[in-house]
Amino acid sequence: MRYDIISDTHGFLSEELLAELAGADVIVHAGDICSASDYRTLSAVAPLKLCLGNNDWSYDYGPSVRRRCIFVGEGLKWQVTHYRQRLNLAKSDIAICGHTHTPFVERDEWTGTLVMNPGSPTYPRRSRPSMGRIVVEDGRVVDARIITLG
Repeated sequence: MRYDIISDTHGFLSEELLAELAGADVIVHAGDICSASDYRTLSAVAPLKLCLGNNDWSYDYGPSVRRRCIFVGEGLKWQVTHYRQRLNLAKSDIAICGHTHTPFVERDEWTGTLVMNPGSPTYPRRSRPSMGRIVVEDGRVVDARIITLG
């Protein structure tokens, strides 16, 4: 199962990003989508798991989209928030955050939780445009990486 991870798109989905997302089983967006139109576009590519960022308003995406998104995928518990400090790593196997526009992927030393910030494909900081990808097979992560765009 392929989970493509994005954040901080801020109302712009490049053709390169959309091409990279093609074939995803699920798209996880860690906030600051900033566009109801982009929400619809991404939802047409693959099922979308989305949390609100500091520049988002729930009335643009419906009442089910909140500041924290928790779901189970392939037997693993996922948690998605815009701010890293709002993640509860003790209660998730995979934790996704955004906001800083700076990509990273790491394992938390205390909980073993996989933590990822995919960066931003639109307005990167201290890096190039980016997104993340996590591949899960048989209830375990087999690949987790940052993909550089542009």
